[in-house]
Amino acid sequence: MTSLAQRAMNNRLFSEVYERLWRPAFTRLFSFGGSSTEVADRELVAHLARPGERSILDVACGPGNYTRRLSTGLTGDGRCVGIDFSPAMLAKAVATNSGERVAYIRADAHSIPFGDNTFDSVVCLAALYLIPDPLPVIDELVRVAKPGGEVAVFTSVVTNLTGLPGVRTVTALTGYRIFGRTEIVDRLRAAGAVDVEQTITGQGQFVLARLPAEEDCP
Repeated sequence: MTSLAQRAMNNRLFSEVYERLWRPAFTRLFSFGGSSTEVADRELVAHLARPGERSILDVACGPGNYTRRLSTGLTGDGRCVGIDFSPAMLAKAVATNSGERVAYIRADAHSIPFGDNTFDSVVCLAALYLIPDPLPVIDELVRVAKPGGEVAVFTSVVTNLTGLPGVRTVTALTGYRIFGRTEIVDRLRAAGAVDVEQTITGQGQFVLARLPAEEDCP
């Protein structure tokens, strides 16, 4: 059955307000209207958008607000590709967040249409908690990242507040998932990522992991 969240993402009207109103407000709610999550988000994006001739994949990109930002430091043949399953979101992305080094493709995050070891950076930011059966998506993020590349995730995490009895059950009814403290980091490590760093701020978590470089592989 399609969740409330999935129906919203495929709604053209929702895609119009998502980029400028819903997503920024939702991010601030992670820190109860404060700035801690916003600061962590800004620092991660600055790292991912660092100058260089790199390839970046933005999974579940929505209207492309992260995709375009991540492309700003790219040089040479560097490209940032955003993928999303929602035609409404992709139409909004093309209309408002296109760029010289940006491309968008409709695709399922459970079956990313790229070969192994393709991208220098693979990200899924503020989206994984709305994807049905999300943990296999982690495996896909790692699969398409190059040796020595990086995988970055920003998503929900259980806290004293979200861990209260009944909270996770109620939010799950809308299609929103609250991840356990180690679910994301454990899955990344199981998929082969190393140097996994987790930062928990407010009700969210930022996770940055690296894949072993070729010389590190047996």
